[in-house]
Amino acid sequence: MPVATQLELLDLRQFSARQLRPLLEAEAELWQARLRWDYRSSTELLLQYLDSRILPGFVALDRGRIAGYTFCVYEGQKAVVGDAFAQTTSEEQSLYVADALLRKLLDLLLHSPSISRIESQLLLYDAGRMDAGFNEAGFVRHPRLFMELELNRREQPRTSRIEGVELMPWSSLYYQAAAELIHDAYGRHVDAEINDQYCTLHGSLRFLHNIVRFPGCGVFEERESWLLRDVATGRLAGMILCSRVGHDVVHITQLCVAPSHRGRGLGRALLNHTIESLRRGGTAAITLTVTESNQPAVTLYEEAGFTVRHRFDAMVLSRDSAKWTRS
Repeated sequence: MPVATQLELLDLRQFSARQLRPLLEAEAELWQARLRWDYRSSTELLLQYLDSRILPGFVALDRGRIAGYTFCVYEGQKAVVGDAFAQTTSEEQSLYVADALLRKLLDLLLHSPSISRIESQLLLYDAGRMDAGFNEAGFVRHPRLFMELELNRREQPRTSRIEGVELMPWSSLYYQAAAELIHDAYGRHVDAEINDQYCTLHGSLRFLHNIVRFPGCGVFEERESWLLRDVATGRLAGMILCSRVGHDVVHITQLCVAPSHRGRGLGRALLNHTIESLRRGGTAAITLTVTESNQPAVTLYEEAGFTVRHRFDAMVLSRDSAKWTRS
């Protein structure tokens, strides 16, 4: 990559939302082009945080011009890399700037004694494009898939009623039960290695809150989110949650089935019901993300007609890992 000899990396908190708005709006255009994701609501939320001057991160200046930024969010002793983005004269130069910013942020976190875990999912970047800094620090890589289903090319799925469970629309009355289901379904799952919120009920509540209350994963679609309730016990057996990420695009943010109810086709039933409901409502496409090693889920989505639009990497490093390094 070319060397930007006049590149300066400065504290993010020195910059206002007004100064960074053009860069974030350019990034939102890229989200739309690459992933069909209307990122404007997330952009506005991030701009509010930037004006509060509380986000840790860095801004790259190339000959005095803002060329990129990166930031992270602290959750207790964990840091989540929120973004690393740059826009310069070429894609190659932009990757160089984004990599420099990311390395600067990782160096900060690796030398922070209060941080014991770092997570990152830079969804915009193809797998392998932004891995160098992570690899040198010893991060564990988890390949993930961004999958898509074009509804106007799909015939109506076959749906069937499953004995012993009742299909219900999402209700906030089941908020606690939904978090318990997420924790039960993912607590010992490979995805818990990527996002440790799954490991505890408190974390699962926070995860659910982020989906339902904040626009980071789109605007929650209450009318297109569904629950399966065990008729005999009254407990939740399965759940699918959706968020609108474009005027005609919906993203499945969560699909899970209680371990005690697996093997009955509940996940397939929830998925097919949601696909048909969205198709009737005029949605053009559905997207989702899935960990590549989660083969049963990948197979389920492929059989439903989803195809891989994009591959990206989830990166994780824990202080108790022998790979945690300091320069």
